[in-house]
Amino acid sequence: QVHLKESGGGSVQTGGSLRLSCAASGDGFGSYCMAWFRQRPGAEFEGVAAINEYDGTVYGVSVQGRFVTSKDNTENILYLQMNSLEPEDTAMYYCAAVLNNGPCRVTHEREAYRYWGQGTQVQVTV
Repeated sequence: QVHLKESGGGSVQTGGSLRLSCAASGDGFGSYCMAWFRQRPGAEFEGVAAINEYDGTVYGVSVQGRFVTSKDNTENILYLQMNSLEPEDTAMYYCAAVLNNGPCRVTHEREAYRYWGQGTQVQVTV
């Protein structure tokens, strides 16, 4: 079991950057496929990025080339570096985890990931 807690959200102007962190507690951080999701106002959940040691990193089309996810297995922290932010990136961002069991993938399906953080809000202003 793993507990997740996001931080690093806030308000930033268009074109700016933010780095989100997701601190994980529990054993076996390296055994999990980790992912970032977001939910824009009035919209469905959207997979943003995923990472594990076997499949590397995968990104959603809307953030490809702008966002980078990484993980520190020593400190048990997942990161999401967000660059060239746009107003359309305004959303609640969540990290999620599931034990490695097949491809680590970006998906809009919440059910694909078992463990979730509470989320951190990102607002991008014009």
